[in-house]
Amino acid sequence: MSEPQGSESTRPTSGMPVLEKSAQSALGQSTSSAGYEPLHTVDDEDGGQGRFWSARRIPAGILAVLILVVAGAFLYDVSAVRADRPAMHWRRALARQLAERPLDDTWVLVGAGVAAALGIWLLVLAATPGLREILPMRRTHADVRAGLHRGAAAMTLRDRAMEVAGVQSVRVRVGRRKVDVRAVSHFRELDDVRADLDATVADGIRGLGLTRSLSMSVHVRRPGRKG
Repeated sequence: MSEPQGSESTRPTSGMPVLEKSAQSALGQSTSSAGYEPLHTVDDEDGGQGRFWSARRIPAGILAVLILVVAGAFLYDVSAVRADRPAMHWRRALARQLAERPLDDTWVLVGAGVAAALGIWLLVLAATPGLREILPMRRTHADVRAGLHRGAAAMTLRDRAMEVAGVQSVRVRVGRRKVDVRAVSHFRELDDVRADLDATVADGIRGLGLTRSLSMSVHVRRPGRKG
């Protein structure tokens, strides 16, 4: 039996060790936030695995091309000067501008800012793993490491949620730390649908076998009025 509208209650759910909040509002919505204990795997003793590191092929390729072009231009000009030919016009103009412009000149400050921003960007790329869309999975074999795309995880959980009786449509968003489920129910009590979704989605999250324990938020509402 569902709670009267506007009330708040704490209601245990089968298979859900922690249930923080359950409420049905005057708008006909039922929400909950919950967590669960992950499955035991061989990585539980050594702390699991971190995120996958990106190869950064595009930034590395762009940087390599720029360095190649600049180094090639300077090498050609130096070789021309060594062969008793005049230096190229662009290098003479660049040297003159650098010698004549003061350090507080606008263009000098802009160039220094751009160079500093590019340097910080490259340092961030070098120090962060990237691949935010890939969720690391727990190892069941020491020599095998796997990852799951967040879109694939969301699709899997959505298919599980659609099996719950009373669910007309559902939208699942999987983040790095949280799974957000928003469902529309056209029959059954909202609290009952929400409780079944809690258990079903939590079981689906366990089945994904992820390294990080994901929290879960479930929202259930009635279909909007047509017209």
